[in-house]
Amino acid sequence: MTTPEVKTIKRDGSRFYVDPVSGAKVPSVTSIVGCLPKRALQFWRGKMVAECAVEDFGVVADFVSKGNPSAAIDHLKRAPDRSSGKAAQTGTDVHNLCERINRGEDIGRVHPDLQGFIDHFRQFIVDFEPGFLEIEATCWSDTHAYAGTLDFIAMIDDEAVICDIKTGKSGAWPDVALQLSAYANADFIIDAAGERRPLPQIDAAAVLTVRPDGYQLIPIRLGDDVFNTFKALIEVSTWEHDISKTVIGKTPVDPINTETDTK
Repeated sequence: MTTPEVKTIKRDGSRFYVDPVSGAKVPSVTSIVGCLPKRALQFWRGKMVAECAVEDFGVVADFVSKGNPSAAIDHLKRAPDRSSGKAAQTGTDVHNLCERINRGEDIGRVHPDLQGFIDHFRQFIVDFEPGFLEIEATCWSDTHAYAGTLDFIAMIDDEAVICDIKTGKSGAWPDVALQLSAYANADFIIDAAGERRPLPQIDAAAVLTVRPDGYQLIPIRLGDDVFNTFKALIEVSTWEHDISKTVIGKTPVDPINTETDTK
């Protein structure tokens, strides 16, 4: 990502944006949406561990036979992270190349593992002729205290469409509507120079799924009910990062009756 220059920090496993002027910290849109329970992810993680146990049976058995079962357990439990880490890196690389293409840059030679993604992203541009209004811009809400980085807003068929690029096999999940709704309802955009400017009027939202075997532009419904759900998740995020740390007393209560029964 080449822009924007708004700093972010990690805290308690979540990302926070730092206002370049005031220094105020607000949670990221993706961290807030991440407060949703992901039941499908639990099943996926279990599947990754099971597949690792079968595919790496020799490795696991070797650890156990050498009296190191903890290493075997560690190898198995990290299987989902190894898989998701590789997919996340691919997604980051593709996003960076797509951003450069949107800005009209020459990206030069592309790694063979990424070529299919980029070919189909270029085909999307040929097919839809998007007129880019914003690219990798930081959306900020003072009203509801959150921030996030959108992929792009473009004029497509005379509509201003806010769009998120997805590169995973699973495509679009419903919670992307919460993410895009948050961006669309932000108060303003902070540019690379730290200046604030109005967010364009959004007419529609979509997910652009880009894969080595093709692309799809999938419409996403935005509405008050969707944004209200996102705002409820802000409260959950506040509970998780702040309020929950204040509700358990640090000192146990002393007994009222201090006399000891010796019988």
